[in-house]
Amino acid sequence: MQTVKIYTDGACSGNPGAGGWASVLIFGDKKKEISGFDPNTTNNRMEIMAAIQGMLALKSSAYNVEIISDSSYLVNAINKGWLENWKKNNWKTSNKEEVKNQDLWAQIDELNAKYKPKYTWVKGHASNEYNNRCDELAVGQIKSHRQ
Repeated sequence: MQTVKIYTDGACSGNPGAGGWASVLIFGDKKKEISGFDPNTTNNRMEIMAAIQGMLALKSSAYNVEIISDSSYLVNAINKGWLENWKKNNWKTSNKEEVKNQDLWAQIDELNAKYKPKYTWVKGHASNEYNNRCDELAVGQIKSHRQ
């Protein structure tokens, strides 16, 4: 089975404020870039949205999928079992507070069941070419909607 790597990033101008998300999908020697805008959002929502949109762009579930993100919030929610615990606790945190972004976490949960992706954290604004490209695309969405 071939692997699709989905690099993701989100950006926000103000938090909340105008936001952008982006994904770069790498499949063999093929590359696809996607990005979008939300006029009133948060950085965390854009980080999650980038992963959602990246998986929604896949044409088949017959791939090994790796989500590569600089969002500790996104990666830890999956790799450290936070999402599973939130669901078990009726969408409450360990502090008994409502989980933020439940709508997006529910979408991620459905997509995770379909694609069974591996989540990998990378340092943001560092030397990762595709993470940097995602940041550029996400910020570009914000800038293009301000004009």
